[in-house]
Amino acid sequence: MPYVTVKMLEGRTEEQKRNLCEKVTAVVAETVGAPVENVVVFIEEMPKNHYAVAGKRLSDKE
Repeated sequence: MPYVTVKMLEGRTEEQKRNLCEKVTAVVAETVGAPVENVVVFIEEMPKNHYAVAGKRLSDKE
């Protein structure tokens, strides 16, 4: 049973997340030969103030 975790910044629409889950599931099932019913996708969203690049939080760049 493949488990896939996608970490991304918050702000995507429900439709975008739904499409992401469908496409990730299809690719994983095809690639590893697992039944679609066994593929689990987790989406972990984080706020921009919990993510920094080069010492600058993304929330500080807005």
